[in-house]
Amino acid sequence: MRIQNKYIILFDGICNLCDSSVNFILKKDIKNIFLFASLQSDVAKKLLLQFNSKINKNNLNSIVLIKDNKIYFKSSAALIIAKELSFPYNLSYIFILIPKFSRNFIYDIIAKNRYKWFGKNNTCKIPTKETQNKFL
Repeated sequence: MRIQNKYIILFDGICNLCDSSVNFILKKDIKNIFLFASLQSDVAKKLLLQFNSKINKNNLNSIVLIKDNKIYFKSSAALIIAKELSFPYNLSYIFILIPKFSRNFIYDIIAKNRYKWFGKNNTCKIPTKETQNKFL
């Protein structure tokens, strides 16, 4: 599945932090380029099969970005997403200059503790009528 000129964000559908992040991106996506699917969905599983050789299960613990038939994980995914958001959020892309291992070290601490710090839902996010077309 390839969707022309769109960025596909795969997120942990039961994570409150991820849910809040999706809501934030929905509000700041002035270019209308993001589509979403929870990592728990069949759609996400089909999309991830295309990149099976590049996937490490440790990279699937909170956010994945598919852009131009390439896959990005962790802090790289988050920063590429931020780059496409409205000002001033796009300025955070400057952190891409920090070595990936350092960025991902911090990212992994947050990802590991996200349920404890932010909680989790029993079910995945259900889009509203206004946002239904943004979810795969």
